[in-house]
Amino acid sequence: MGTKKIGCRSISRGVAQGRVLISHDAISFLGNVDPKTGIVVEQEHDLYGKSIKDMVLVFPHGKGSTVGSYVLYQLSKNGVAPSAMINIESEPIVAVGAIISDIPLVDRMEIDPYEVLKNDTLVKIDSQTGYVEILD
Repeated sequence: MGTKKIGCRSISRGVAQGRVLISHDAISFLGNVDPKTGIVVEQEHDLYGKSIKDMVLVFPHGKGSTVGSYVLYQLSKNGVAPSAMINIESEPIVAVGAIISDIPLVDRMEIDPYEVLKNDTLVKIDSQTGYVEILD
């Protein structure tokens, strides 16, 4: 297929790559994700039982408590955080969590991520210059 670069807004700067893990549900890192394992533990969530470790986590936006920012930081310190995150529209809880955890985060892709990304697609996130690159 070749590579395809899609512009986006940078929220938390960095460069990372990984396999896509898509959620259509908003995520509250406090309560939805086990900070020790990186596994989604909320039974009603569409990612229930899946690990976010080293994935490029695609989800609409965060929700819930501001403590979610610290849970993202715990995930990072425990080595089970996503390699990068893509939101439809970021909000402060996820943005702060990504920034303090050095997790690249982008939003407002020029093309709806749900239209161009699929689970397990290899992507590179470059939030230094503001693009998502589809590698396969």
